[in-house]
Amino acid sequence: MAADGRQDAPEEPAGGAQAWSGRFSEPVSELVQRYTASVGFDHRLAEYDIEGSLAHARMLHGAGIIDVGDLTAIESGLEQIRGEIRSGRFVWRLELEDVHLNIEKRLTALVGDAGKRLHTARSRNDQVATDVRLYLRASIDRIVGLLHGMQHALVDLAEQHADTAMPGFTHLQVAQPIVLGHHLMAYFEMLKRDVERLADCRKRVNRLPLGAAALAGTSYPIDREAVARQLGFDGVCANSLDAVSDRDFAIEFCAAAALVMTHLSRLSEELILWMNPSFGFIDIADRFCTGSSIMPQKKNPDVPELVRGKTGRVNGHLVALLTLMKAQPLAYNKDNQEDKEPLFDTVETLADTLRVYAAMLRGVRVDAEAMRAAAMRGHATATDLADYLTKKGLPFREAHEAVARAVRFADECGQDLGALALTDLRRFSPLIDDDVYAVLTLEGSVRSRDHIGGTAPAQVRAAVGRAREWLSRP
Repeated sequence: MAADGRQDAPEEPAGGAQAWSGRFSEPVSELVQRYTASVGFDHRLAEYDIEGSLAHARMLHGAGIIDVGDLTAIESGLEQIRGEIRSGRFVWRLELEDVHLNIEKRLTALVGDAGKRLHTARSRNDQVATDVRLYLRASIDRIVGLLHGMQHALVDLAEQHADTAMPGFTHLQVAQPIVLGHHLMAYFEMLKRDVERLADCRKRVNRLPLGAAALAGTSYPIDREAVARQLGFDGVCANSLDAVSDRDFAIEFCAAAALVMTHLSRLSEELILWMNPSFGFIDIADRFCTGSSIMPQKKNPDVPELVRGKTGRVNGHLVALLTLMKAQPLAYNKDNQEDKEPLFDTVETLADTLRVYAAMLRGVRVDAEAMRAAAMRGHATATDLADYLTKKGLPFREAHEAVARAVRFADECGQDLGALALTDLRRFSPLIDDDVYAVLTLEGSVRSRDHIGGTAPAQVRAAVGRAREWLSRP
């Protein structure tokens, strides 16, 4: 150990010997080292690399390939390396290219020949594929937990506003009255599908590549199923060529992540609009907003704006991975080094976004009166009037036409449809009577949608109950 507690680097020949150095007559140039090295980002895989190596070593011993002395030394050395990494004392060396060789070289420095035997019956090709799958499996579990956190925030806000009337929009024009709780529960359903997609993706992530070696398998008597059991995989990849070259699981995750971000971006767009004084539906807590350097009155919804922007970033990572794989022949190619940065950034961007979004939703204040006033504009109950006439025997198409003419009249008078006098409404159909006002109110309109999936407050509360039950399942 050096005096400052950091590890001493083992001596290397000039230029840094590589795992394949005996084949070459000159060292890799420093320019190529910098260009090809991945240790600057794949050090995130260190914990998973150690877990995979421990399982591999135990399998090698169980198969009689290494003795108990080598296994004990490898286990001890890897545990020491794990401690050095966690404490920040581990020295990551660029000339060793990646996380795998950095750990292997340190292990050899600590335990000698036993460290050199660890790589028996495996290649970096199946090693990195295993590490990435372990990393992504853990990341999916973490992200699903964060999705549940955001769903809880949505459900809590929806329950508070099961009776809060607001305009529902199509084409961003006032369409029909709904309640805010119903609107928010639509996003709960989107995120529920996201959780289901990630759970399904996890099944394909959770297959073990280790044992495929470079591409063709190995001549050693290995036990891949034992390694899979140790590492918690559901099974092994069935074809060695596919095992080392497959990145479908990463692409599938990025596709699911892009959908999550798209859902959050849609909600962000609405929050941004609703916070605008022209709407005035909501206010977002100051701690999630910023001001202007020149306009002192400004309060900017930076968090939802940035979520909207970061969605493009995550979508770009999906396209990058698809493009990365589109022309690769079997089996492993160096191109696949480029899978990690988009994947890592997707995981981290999505996790950070979900964490901040759930906190922000708990800081949203709703102006119920502003929402109600907006729902009273734009003839939101016109469809209710058409349904009223249809229930009195008028064919729906004729009812639709009669109400359309009534809406035009109301526009000419500068009034909302529900504010017209009974005598004016009867000009468009003699079937209209004074009971019509019960259906032209916002409360009457939303209460009438009293079925599963409808906006009636009773149905919103029922949906909230179902959501809480779903969230409570293990």
